[in-house]
Amino acid sequence: MTTDTLRIALAQLNPIVGDVSGNLKKALKAHGEAAKAGADLIVYSELFLSGYPPEDLVLRRAFQDACLEALDELVAATADGGPGILIGLPYRDNGNLHNSVALADGGELIGLRHKVDLPNYAVFDEKRVFDAGPLPGPIGFRGVRLGVPICEDIWTDEVTECLAETGAELLIVPNGSPYERIKPDVRMQVALERVVETGLPMIYLNQIGGQDELVFDGGSFGFERDRRLAFQMPQFEESVALTVWERSDAGWTCREGPMARLSDQMTADWRASVLGLKDYVTKNRFPGVVLGLSGGIDSAICAAIAVDALGPERVHCVMMPYRYTSSESLKDAKECAEALGVRYDIVPIAEAVEGFDRMLEELFAGHPSDVTEENIQSRVRGTLLMAISNKFGSMVVTTGNKSEMSVGYATLYGDMNGGFNPIKDLYKTEVYRLSRWRNDNRPEGLLGPEGVVIPENIIDKAPTAELREGQKDQDSLPPYEILDGILQGLVEREESAAELIEKGYEADTVKRVQKLLYIAEYKRRQAAPGVKISSKNFGRDRRYPIVNGWRDAV
Repeated sequence: MTTDTLRIALAQLNPIVGDVSGNLKKALKAHGEAAKAGADLIVYSELFLSGYPPEDLVLRRAFQDACLEALDELVAATADGGPGILIGLPYRDNGNLHNSVALADGGELIGLRHKVDLPNYAVFDEKRVFDAGPLPGPIGFRGVRLGVPICEDIWTDEVTECLAETGAELLIVPNGSPYERIKPDVRMQVALERVVETGLPMIYLNQIGGQDELVFDGGSFGFERDRRLAFQMPQFEESVALTVWERSDAGWTCREGPMARLSDQMTADWRASVLGLKDYVTKNRFPGVVLGLSGGIDSAICAAIAVDALGPERVHCVMMPYRYTSSESLKDAKECAEALGVRYDIVPIAEAVEGFDRMLEELFAGHPSDVTEENIQSRVRGTLLMAISNKFGSMVVTTGNKSEMSVGYATLYGDMNGGFNPIKDLYKTEVYRLSRWRNDNRPEGLLGPEGVVIPENIIDKAPTAELREGQKDQDSLPPYEILDGILQGLVEREESAAELIEKGYEADTVKRVQKLLYIAEYKRRQAAPGVKISSKNFGRDRRYPIVNGWRDAV
């Protein structure tokens, strides 16, 4: 059977790692929608049945078997003459485990292809769990020769060149490509290079959703063989979209498809933070979240993100004042909670802090008060939040930004307590920019209110931990504009201290920041996971030894 029109439905969906039965139900529901729309084929993202990335879970034989059983159900679902199914799953083949796609049609499994280029850098670790497949040829589907490279297979030209040389007419690429800044542009550039080299049109399908630190932003798209954008699906939204392709003597052309607008950078960063927190809380079945609302910028932006993600009824904010908490902070925290519409409680901590002081008085006799006593305040607050979490089931949101996490300006078992951190990969200066942006913008589909949700005074005032009288962050740290510039060089670009000094940063400041960055590694290893926004987040992207005697020579 040969066709000159191919109606392809694209399932840009949000699977859950390990929830094979749930992912199967989601796939079957989308298949029904595609059938009603008259689709010939429905395409799902990379490793859809297992969820992506499955990490070492995929090594369990029982889990592999569950994915294969789900595939059998999907194959059977195509027996009634409806749309064929192209779906990703882990697949055992001759003793090897592959990252694969399966093509089913007419009640039969008609094609299997295995990922060739297994990424093993940054957040990816696929060589740990998968075996590479052989160079593929196209799969015949209703008279059309489909080339199906999987995600990383298009980041070099070997696989697509092989497919073009063996007769592929249309490239369909299932992906699990996580969000980071400028990533949509990078994906499009890579896809365009393969389109130019092969002369073939391409469908690029990406998943959406949060999975631990990673957020997948969707944004699926297609290119005509002449490089024109064929269609564009939205970012950060589940969608099943129909595209219609027609064959002429020159090849296949997209005649119908969605044309959504991609988010600008600020909107994308915010929506990634929101989606990452939302899915972490929801997929782990927490009823809601609780966080300490101090009157400072970091807790305020985290509260706003939480409300946008979960709605105000699932967010509980707690102010925990001590003698150093200013009346200004009390006022700002209350105004922020009221603007967001969340439950807000005040739990003073003086009794607990002073109890610890009395318990330690004899042991600490003869030693002046210092950061030890400051950290007791933070740890009391952390204990209270964990108690509230234990009692009511809400997950504690921790609120430290990337600047603080970089240099260890945070207290273990205190303000670092929590299950997830939506701003872990945002520097302090970025926190300020996003806070101002959110007061002026509310992207469609979010659950928080419009208008000012972070009081202007919180944004304008000098940041302080309020752990001693008159304390300001810049008593201990360089101004954040300088600190963040140095950190971006050291962390994102792996620049040397000498290179940063050549750019105009003061030598002693660079050396001090570098030292703080390295010695804080042990804290970061114990920090909660958080949304990846940048090209190099702490954890998956940047894995430094805790015991580390290296310092750049200056």
